[in-house]
Amino acid sequence: MGGEGEGEEEHSVCGSITLEEWNGSSSTKLFRTASITASSSLSIQRSANRINHVWRRVLQAFVPEGFPDSVTPDYVGFQLWDTLQGLSTYIKMMLSTQALLSAIGVGEKSATVIGATFQWFLRDFTGMLGGILFTFYQGSNLDSNAKMWRLVADLMNDIGMLMDLLSPLFPSAFIIVVCLGSLSRSFTGVASGATRAALTQHFALQENAADISAKEGSQETMATMMGMSLGMLLARFTSGNPLAIWLSFLSLTVFHMYANYRAVRCLVLNSLNFERSSILLAHFMQTGQVLSPELVSSMEGVLPMWATYSKSTDSNALHKRVHVGVRVSSLPRPDIMQLLNGAGASSHKNAKYLLAHREGNVSVILHKDSTAGDVLKSYIHAIAMANLMEKSTSFYSEGEAWIDKHYDEFLNKLRSGGWKTERLLCPSITWRANWIPHTSGAKTD
Repeated sequence: MGGEGEGEEEHSVCGSITLEEWNGSSSTKLFRTASITASSSLSIQRSANRINHVWRRVLQAFVPEGFPDSVTPDYVGFQLWDTLQGLSTYIKMMLSTQALLSAIGVGEKSATVIGATFQWFLRDFTGMLGGILFTFYQGSNLDSNAKMWRLVADLMNDIGMLMDLLSPLFPSAFIIVVCLGSLSRSFTGVASGATRAALTQHFALQENAADISAKEGSQETMATMMGMSLGMLLARFTSGNPLAIWLSFLSLTVFHMYANYRAVRCLVLNSLNFERSSILLAHFMQTGQVLSPELVSSMEGVLPMWATYSKSTDSNALHKRVHVGVRVSSLPRPDIMQLLNGAGASSHKNAKYLLAHREGNVSVILHKDSTAGDVLKSYIHAIAMANLMEKSTSFYSEGEAWIDKHYDEFLNKLRSGGWKTERLLCPSITWRANWIPHTSGAKTD
Protein backbone atom coordinates (compact mmCIF):
# COMPACT_ATOMS: atom_id res chain seq x y z
CA MET A 1 0.00 0.00 0.00
CA GLY A 2 2.81 2.37 0.88
CA GLY A 3 4.51 1.67 -2.48
CA GLU A 4 1.26 2.36 -4.38
CA GLY A 5 0.81 5.66 -2.52
CA GLU A 6 4.32 6.74 -3.39
CA GLY A 7 3.64 5.86 -7.04
CA GLU A 8 0.43 7.91 -7.10
CA GLU A 9 2.23 10.86 -5.48
CA GLU A 10 5.10 10.63 -7.99
CA HIS A 11 2.56 10.45 -10.86
CA SER A 12 0.72 13.54 -9.60
CA VAL A 13 3.97 15.50 -9.41
CA CYS A 14 4.89 14.50 -12.96
CA GLY A 15 1.41 15.46 -14.13
CA SER A 16 2.02 19.06 -13.12
CA ILE A 17 4.85 19.45 -15.67
CA THR A 18 4.26 21.90 -18.53
CA LEU A 19 5.73 20.71 -21.83
CA GLU A 20 6.90 23.52 -24.11
CA GLU A 21 7.39 23.27 -27.87
CA TRP A 22 10.25 25.26 -29.38
CA ASN A 23 11.13 25.82 -33.00
CA GLY A 24 14.15 27.02 -34.91
CA SER A 25 17.37 25.57 -36.23
CA SER A 26 20.75 26.79 -35.14
CA SER A 27 20.51 29.46 -37.83
CA THR A 28 18.00 31.37 -35.69
CA LYS A 29 17.29 31.75 -32.01
CA LEU A 30 14.87 29.17 -30.69
CA PHE A 31 11.43 30.51 -29.89
CA ARG A 32 8.43 28.95 -28.15
CA THR A 33 5.54 27.92 -30.39
CA ALA A 34 3.26 26.12 -27.92
CA SER A 35 2.75 25.13 -24.27
CA ILE A 36 1.19 21.73 -23.43
CA THR A 37 -0.33 20.92 -20.04
CA ALA A 38 -2.32 17.95 -18.78
CA SER A 39 -3.92 18.89 -15.45
CA SER A 40 -7.47 17.57 -15.93
CA SER A 41 -7.38 17.28 -19.74
CA LEU A 42 -4.79 17.86 -22.47
CA SER A 43 -4.40 21.57 -23.16
CA ILE A 44 -2.32 22.97 -26.04
CA GLN A 45 -1.80 26.72 -26.06
CA ARG A 46 -0.11 27.91 -29.26
CA SER A 47 1.95 31.06 -29.55
CA ALA A 48 0.16 33.98 -31.13
CA ASN A 49 3.29 35.36 -32.82
CA ARG A 50 2.91 33.53 -36.15
CA ILE A 51 4.49 36.34 -38.19
CA ASN A 52 7.75 35.91 -36.31
CA HIS A 53 7.66 32.19 -37.01
CA VAL A 54 7.11 32.69 -40.76
CA TRP A 55 9.87 35.31 -40.95
CA ARG A 56 12.36 32.99 -39.28
CA ARG A 57 11.48 30.19 -41.67
CA VAL A 58 12.02 32.47 -44.67
CA LEU A 59 15.32 33.71 -43.24
CA GLN A 60 16.65 30.15 -43.08
CA ALA A 61 16.68 30.05 -46.89
CA PHE A 62 19.12 32.96 -47.08
CA VAL A 63 21.49 32.74 -44.11
CA PRO A 64 23.86 29.88 -43.21
CA GLU A 65 23.09 27.35 -40.52
CA GLY A 66 24.24 28.73 -37.16
CA PHE A 67 24.25 32.37 -38.32
CA PRO A 68 25.81 34.58 -37.03
CA ASP A 69 28.10 32.31 -35.00
CA SER A 70 28.98 30.06 -37.96
CA VAL A 71 30.45 32.85 -40.11
CA THR A 72 33.12 35.51 -39.69
CA PRO A 73 32.10 39.01 -38.52
CA ASP A 74 32.78 40.51 -41.96
CA TYR A 75 30.19 38.26 -43.63
CA VAL A 76 27.17 40.54 -43.16
CA GLY A 77 28.82 43.70 -44.45
CA PHE A 78 30.27 41.97 -47.48
CA GLN A 79 27.02 40.21 -48.40
CA LEU A 80 25.01 43.41 -48.06
CA TRP A 81 27.20 45.37 -50.48
CA ASP A 82 27.63 42.35 -52.73
CA THR A 83 23.85 41.99 -53.03
CA LEU A 84 23.49 45.69 -53.91
CA GLN A 85 26.16 45.47 -56.61
CA GLY A 86 24.49 42.35 -57.99
CA LEU A 87 21.16 44.16 -58.10
CA SER A 88 22.65 47.02 -60.12
CA THR A 89 24.37 44.54 -62.44
CA TYR A 90 21.15 42.84 -63.46
CA ILE A 91 19.38 46.15 -63.96
CA LYS A 92 22.17 47.18 -66.36
CA MET A 93 22.06 43.79 -68.04
CA MET A 94 18.55 44.44 -69.31
CA LEU A 95 19.71 47.66 -70.98
CA SER A 96 22.75 46.04 -72.59
CA THR A 97 20.78 42.96 -73.68
CA GLN A 98 18.12 45.15 -75.28
CA ALA A 99 20.81 46.98 -77.26
CA LEU A 100 22.51 43.72 -78.25
CA LEU A 101 19.30 42.12 -79.53
CA SER A 102 18.53 45.27 -81.48
CA ALA A 103 21.97 45.16 -83.11
CA ILE A 104 21.54 41.48 -84.04
CA GLY A 105 18.34 42.38 -85.82
CA VAL A 106 15.54 41.14 -83.58
CA GLY A 107 12.33 42.70 -84.84
CA GLU A 108 13.68 43.49 -88.30
CA LYS A 109 12.40 41.69 -91.40
CA SER A 110 15.83 41.71 -93.05
CA ALA A 111 17.38 39.70 -90.20
CA THR A 112 17.85 35.95 -90.71
CA VAL A 113 17.82 33.22 -88.11
CA ILE A 114 21.08 31.65 -89.34
CA GLY A 115 22.82 35.05 -89.31
CA ALA A 116 21.78 35.82 -85.74
CA THR A 117 22.72 32.28 -84.65
CA PHE A 118 26.18 32.56 -86.19
CA GLN A 119 26.79 35.92 -84.53
CA TRP A 120 25.71 34.52 -81.17
CA PHE A 121 27.95 31.48 -81.69
CA LEU A 122 31.02 33.65 -82.35
CA ARG A 123 30.22 35.72 -79.28
CA ASP A 124 29.99 32.68 -76.98
CA PHE A 125 32.96 30.90 -78.57
CA THR A 126 35.19 33.94 -77.99
CA GLY A 127 34.10 34.10 -74.36
CA MET A 128 34.85 30.42 -73.75
CA LEU A 129 38.28 30.70 -75.33
CA GLY A 130 39.04 33.82 -73.33
CA GLY A 131 38.07 32.08 -70.09
CA ILE A 132 40.49 29.23 -70.77
CA LEU A 133 43.35 31.60 -71.61
CA PHE A 134 42.70 33.75 -68.55
CA THR A 135 42.72 30.69 -66.29
CA PHE A 136 46.00 29.56 -67.84
CA TYR A 137 47.76 32.87 -67.21
CA GLN A 138 46.19 34.05 -63.95
CA GLY A 139 44.45 31.08 -62.33
CA SER A 140 47.08 30.53 -59.64
CA ASN A 141 47.16 34.23 -58.75
CA LEU A 142 43.46 34.61 -57.93
CA ASP A 143 43.69 33.06 -54.47
CA SER A 144 46.48 35.32 -53.25
CA ASN A 145 44.81 38.57 -54.36
CA ALA A 146 41.14 37.80 -53.86
CA LYS A 147 40.16 41.38 -53.04
CA MET A 148 41.86 42.91 -56.05
CA TRP A 149 40.59 40.29 -58.50
CA ARG A 150 37.07 40.67 -57.12
CA LEU A 151 37.14 44.33 -58.15
CA VAL A 152 38.79 43.59 -61.49
CA ALA A 153 36.19 40.91 -62.26
CA ASP A 154 33.30 43.35 -61.88
CA LEU A 155 35.14 46.06 -63.79
CA MET A 156 35.57 43.65 -66.72
CA ASN A 157 31.88 42.78 -66.47
CA ASP A 158 31.01 46.48 -66.77
CA ILE A 159 33.27 46.77 -69.82
CA GLY A 160 31.54 43.77 -71.39
CA MET A 161 28.12 45.35 -70.90
CA LEU A 162 29.44 48.61 -72.30
CA MET A 163 30.52 46.78 -75.46
CA ASP A 164 27.01 45.35 -75.83
CA LEU A 165 25.50 48.78 -75.41
CA LEU A 166 27.87 50.21 -78.02
CA SER A 167 27.26 47.43 -80.56
CA PRO A 168 24.27 49.11 -82.32
CA LEU A 169 26.41 52.21 -82.96
CA PHE A 170 28.98 50.26 -84.99
CA PRO A 171 27.04 47.95 -87.34
CA SER A 172 30.05 47.38 -89.61
CA ALA A 173 32.17 46.23 -86.67
CA PHE A 174 29.37 44.53 -84.75
CA ILE A 175 31.06 41.11 -84.51
CA ILE A 176 34.32 42.60 -83.21
CA VAL A 177 32.53 44.71 -80.58
CA VAL A 178 30.37 41.91 -79.19
CA CYS A 179 33.30 39.45 -79.19
CA LEU A 180 35.35 41.94 -77.18
CA GLY A 181 32.46 42.24 -74.75
CA SER A 182 32.17 38.48 -74.45
CA LEU A 183 35.92 38.21 -73.92
CA SER A 184 35.73 40.75 -71.13
CA ARG A 185 32.88 38.92 -69.41
CA SER A 186 34.76 35.62 -69.66
CA PHE A 187 37.45 37.07 -67.40
CA THR A 188 34.67 38.02 -65.02
CA GLY A 189 33.31 34.48 -64.86
CA VAL A 190 36.67 32.93 -64.01
CA ALA A 191 37.87 35.59 -61.56
CA SER A 192 34.53 35.99 -59.80
CA GLY A 193 34.01 32.26 -59.38
CA ALA A 194 37.53 31.64 -58.08
CA THR A 195 37.51 34.53 -55.62
CA ARG A 196 34.04 33.57 -54.42
CA ALA A 197 35.35 30.09 -53.59
CA ALA A 198 38.27 31.59 -51.65
CA LEU A 199 35.97 33.95 -49.74
CA THR A 200 33.53 31.17 -48.93
CA GLN A 201 36.34 29.24 -47.26
CA HIS A 202 37.24 32.38 -45.34
CA PHE A 203 33.68 32.91 -44.07
CA ALA A 204 33.23 29.28 -42.94
CA LEU A 205 34.00 29.00 -39.23
CA GLN A 206 32.38 25.60 -38.71
CA GLU A 207 33.44 23.78 -41.89
CA ASN A 208 30.15 24.90 -43.45
CA ALA A 209 31.46 26.17 -46.79
CA ALA A 210 28.84 24.18 -48.74
CA ASP A 211 25.98 25.68 -46.72
CA ILE A 212 27.38 29.22 -47.10
CA SER A 213 27.73 28.69 -50.85
CA ALA A 214 24.15 27.41 -51.13
CA LYS A 215 22.72 30.34 -49.16
CA GLU A 216 24.81 32.79 -51.20
CA GLY A 217 23.20 31.25 -54.27
CA SER A 218 19.75 31.97 -52.81
CA GLN A 219 20.72 35.57 -52.11
CA GLU A 220 22.06 36.00 -55.64
CA THR A 221 18.92 34.47 -57.14
CA MET A 222 16.74 36.90 -55.22
CA ALA A 223 18.92 39.83 -56.32
CA THR A 224 18.74 38.55 -59.91
CA MET A 225 14.94 38.39 -59.92
CA MET A 226 14.62 41.85 -58.41
CA GLY A 227 17.25 43.30 -60.74
CA MET A 228 15.67 41.80 -63.86
CA SER A 229 12.24 43.11 -62.85
CA LEU A 230 13.55 46.61 -62.21
CA GLY A 231 15.63 46.38 -65.38
CA MET A 232 12.56 45.56 -67.46
CA LEU A 233 10.78 48.60 -66.06
CA LEU A 234 13.79 50.80 -66.73
CA ALA A 235 14.20 49.44 -70.27
CA ARG A 236 10.53 50.16 -70.95
CA PHE A 237 10.71 53.74 -69.69
CA THR A 238 13.98 54.54 -71.50
CA SER A 239 13.14 52.76 -74.76
CA GLY A 240 13.78 55.04 -77.72
CA ASN A 241 15.58 57.62 -75.59
CA PRO A 242 19.36 57.15 -76.00
CA LEU A 243 20.22 59.91 -73.53
CA ALA A 244 18.12 58.34 -70.78
CA ILE A 245 19.63 54.91 -71.52
CA TRP A 246 23.22 56.15 -71.28
CA LEU A 247 22.57 58.23 -68.17
CA SER A 248 20.94 55.24 -66.47
CA PHE A 249 23.74 52.89 -67.52
CA LEU A 250 26.56 55.19 -66.39
CA SER A 251 24.86 55.98 -63.08
CA LEU A 252 24.34 52.30 -62.34
CA THR A 253 27.94 51.54 -63.32
CA VAL A 254 29.30 54.13 -60.89
CA PHE A 255 27.13 52.73 -58.10
CA HIS A 256 28.11 49.18 -59.06
CA MET A 257 31.84 49.87 -58.71
CA TYR A 258 31.29 51.82 -55.48
CA ALA A 259 29.33 48.93 -53.96
CA ASN A 260 32.07 46.50 -55.02
CA TYR A 261 34.74 48.66 -53.43
CA ARG A 262 32.78 48.86 -50.19
CA ALA A 263 32.23 45.09 -50.27
CA VAL A 264 35.92 44.19 -50.53
CA ARG A 265 36.78 46.84 -47.94
CA CYS A 266 34.51 44.98 -45.51
CA LEU A 267 36.63 41.83 -45.84
CA VAL A 268 39.07 41.01 -43.05
CA LEU A 269 41.25 38.19 -44.36
CA ASN A 270 43.65 36.45 -41.97
CA SER A 271 45.69 34.59 -44.58
CA LEU A 272 49.19 35.74 -45.52
CA ASN A 273 49.87 37.04 -49.01
CA PHE A 274 52.68 39.25 -50.29
CA GLU A 275 51.25 42.60 -49.21
CA ARG A 276 49.82 41.58 -45.85
CA SER A 277 53.07 39.85 -44.90
CA SER A 278 55.02 42.96 -45.89
CA ILE A 279 52.84 45.23 -43.75
CA LEU A 280 53.02 42.88 -40.78
CA LEU A 281 56.78 42.43 -40.91
CA ALA A 282 57.57 46.13 -41.36
CA HIS A 283 55.49 46.96 -38.28
CA PHE A 284 56.96 44.08 -36.27
CA MET A 285 60.55 45.12 -37.05
CA GLN A 286 59.73 48.64 -35.87
CA THR A 287 57.66 47.93 -32.76
CA GLY A 288 58.01 44.23 -31.94
CA GLN A 289 54.21 43.86 -32.11
CA VAL A 290 51.92 42.20 -34.66
CA LEU A 291 48.99 44.07 -36.16
CA SER A 292 45.51 42.57 -36.06
CA PRO A 293 43.79 41.37 -39.26
CA GLU A 294 41.35 44.29 -38.95
CA LEU A 295 44.14 46.90 -38.97
CA VAL A 296 46.02 45.25 -41.82
CA SER A 297 42.80 45.05 -43.82
CA SER A 298 42.39 48.83 -43.56
CA MET A 299 46.01 49.37 -44.67
CA GLU A 300 46.32 46.97 -47.60
CA GLY A 301 45.44 48.06 -51.11
CA VAL A 302 42.56 46.56 -53.06
CA LEU A 303 43.13 48.28 -56.40
CA PRO A 304 45.38 46.84 -59.13
CA MET A 305 48.97 48.11 -59.22
CA TRP A 306 48.33 50.06 -62.42
CA ALA A 307 45.57 52.00 -60.65
CA THR A 308 47.69 53.03 -57.66
CA TYR A 309 50.90 54.91 -57.05
CA SER A 310 53.26 54.33 -54.16
CA LYS A 311 56.95 54.90 -53.66
CA SER A 312 59.15 51.83 -53.46
CA THR A 313 60.49 53.09 -50.13
CA ASP A 314 57.02 52.99 -48.58
CA SER A 315 56.85 50.24 -45.95
CA ASN A 316 53.52 49.14 -47.40
CA ALA A 317 55.15 48.69 -50.82
CA LEU A 318 58.08 46.46 -49.80
CA HIS A 319 56.39 43.51 -51.45
CA LYS A 320 56.86 45.16 -54.84
CA ARG A 321 60.64 44.88 -54.42
CA VAL A 322 60.67 41.15 -53.69
CA HIS A 323 60.37 38.52 -56.43
CA VAL A 324 59.73 34.91 -55.37
CA GLY A 325 60.54 31.88 -57.51
CA VAL A 326 62.96 33.63 -59.85
CA ARG A 327 64.50 31.67 -62.71
CA VAL A 328 68.24 31.45 -62.05
CA SER A 329 69.32 31.89 -65.68
CA SER A 330 67.24 35.09 -65.95
CA LEU A 331 69.41 36.87 -63.37
CA PRO A 332 72.24 39.18 -64.46
CA ARG A 333 75.62 37.48 -64.58
CA PRO A 334 77.01 39.42 -61.55
CA ASP A 335 74.05 38.18 -59.48
CA ILE A 336 74.67 34.59 -60.55
CA MET A 337 78.35 34.93 -59.60
CA GLN A 338 77.23 36.35 -56.26
CA LEU A 339 75.13 33.25 -55.67
CA LEU A 340 77.85 30.83 -56.76
CA ASN A 341 80.48 32.46 -54.52
CA GLY A 342 78.29 33.22 -51.53
CA ALA A 343 75.85 30.33 -51.22
CA GLY A 344 78.37 27.90 -49.78
CA ALA A 345 79.82 30.40 -47.34
CA SER A 346 76.46 31.66 -46.15
CA SER A 347 75.35 30.81 -42.64
CA HIS A 348 72.07 29.78 -44.27
CA LYS A 349 73.65 27.17 -46.55
CA ASN A 350 71.23 24.55 -45.18
CA ALA A 351 68.20 26.69 -46.00
CA LYS A 352 66.01 25.75 -48.94
CA TYR A 353 66.34 29.13 -50.63
CA LEU A 354 68.89 31.67 -51.84
CA LEU A 355 68.60 35.46 -51.94
CA ALA A 356 70.10 37.78 -54.53
CA HIS A 357 69.86 41.56 -54.40
CA ARG A 358 70.35 44.34 -56.94
CA GLU A 359 69.30 48.01 -56.98
CA GLY A 360 66.99 47.70 -54.01
CA ASN A 361 65.24 44.55 -55.25
CA VAL A 362 65.53 41.07 -53.77
CA SER A 363 65.19 37.87 -55.80
CA VAL A 364 64.28 34.60 -54.09
CA ILE A 365 65.52 31.34 -55.64
CA LEU A 366 63.77 28.34 -54.12
CA HIS A 367 65.27 24.88 -53.78
CA LYS A 368 63.59 22.08 -55.68
CA ASP A 369 62.78 20.37 -52.35
CA SER A 370 61.44 23.48 -50.60
CA THR A 371 58.16 23.18 -48.71
CA ALA A 372 55.36 25.66 -48.01
CA GLY A 373 57.14 26.61 -44.79
CA ASP A 374 60.35 27.29 -46.70
CA VAL A 375 58.50 29.54 -49.14
CA LEU A 376 57.05 31.59 -46.27
CA LYS A 377 60.42 31.86 -44.51
CA SER A 378 62.23 32.84 -47.71
CA TYR A 379 59.73 35.63 -48.35
CA ILE A 380 59.92 36.95 -44.77
CA HIS A 381 63.72 36.90 -45.02
CA ALA A 382 63.61 38.80 -48.32
CA ILE A 383 61.20 41.41 -46.92
CA ALA A 384 63.43 41.87 -43.87
CA MET A 385 66.42 42.38 -46.17
CA ALA A 386 64.52 44.88 -48.34
CA ASN A 387 63.48 46.77 -45.22
CA LEU A 388 67.07 46.93 -43.95
CA MET A 389 68.48 48.13 -47.27
CA GLU A 390 67.38 51.71 -46.58
CA LYS A 391 68.96 51.73 -43.13
CA SER A 392 72.24 49.87 -43.33
CA THR A 393 74.97 48.91 -45.80
CA SER A 394 75.42 45.52 -44.11
CA PHE A 395 71.80 44.58 -44.72
CA TYR A 396 72.65 41.05 -45.92
CA SER A 397 74.32 39.90 -42.70
CA GLU A 398 71.85 41.85 -40.57
CA GLY A 399 68.96 40.17 -42.41
CA GLU A 400 70.40 36.74 -41.63
CA ALA A 401 70.90 37.68 -37.99
CA TRP A 402 67.33 39.00 -37.75
CA ILE A 403 65.87 35.79 -39.18
CA ASP A 404 67.90 33.63 -36.77
CA LYS A 405 66.78 35.66 -33.76
CA HIS A 406 63.24 36.80 -34.49
CA TYR A 407 61.60 34.54 -37.11
CA ASP A 408 60.11 32.01 -34.67
CA GLU A 409 58.94 34.80 -32.38
CA PHE A 410 57.31 36.54 -35.33
CA LEU A 411 55.42 33.39 -36.37
CA ASN A 412 54.24 32.71 -32.81
CA LYS A 413 52.89 36.23 -32.47
CA LEU A 414 51.15 35.91 -35.83
CA ARG A 415 49.38 32.74 -34.67
CA SER A 416 48.41 34.38 -31.38
CA GLY A 417 47.00 37.32 -33.34
CA GLY A 418 44.71 35.09 -35.39
CA TRP A 419 46.81 34.80 -38.55
CA LYS A 420 47.14 31.63 -40.61
CA THR A 421 50.81 30.77 -40.97
CA GLU A 422 50.58 27.39 -42.72
CA ARG A 423 51.58 28.85 -46.06
CA LEU A 424 52.08 31.99 -48.09
CA LEU A 425 49.40 32.70 -50.67
CA CYS A 426 51.30 33.39 -53.87
CA PRO A 427 51.19 32.59 -57.58
CA SER A 428 52.32 29.14 -58.61
CA ILE A 429 56.11 28.77 -58.37
CA THR A 430 57.35 26.96 -61.47
CA TRP A 431 61.07 27.77 -61.36
CA ARG A 432 63.27 26.18 -58.74
CA ALA A 433 66.92 25.28 -58.39
CA ASN A 434 69.34 22.87 -56.79
CA TRP A 435 72.72 23.72 -55.30
CA ILE A 436 75.53 21.67 -53.78
CA PRO A 437 77.85 23.50 -51.36
CA HIS A 438 81.56 22.65 -51.81
CA THR A 439 84.13 22.93 -49.05
CA SER A 440 87.33 24.81 -49.79
CA GLY A 441 89.92 22.65 -51.52
CA ALA A 442 87.38 20.13 -52.78
CA LYS A 443 87.70 19.17 -56.38
CA THR A 444 84.75 19.53 -58.68
CA ASP A 445 84.41 17.62 -61.93
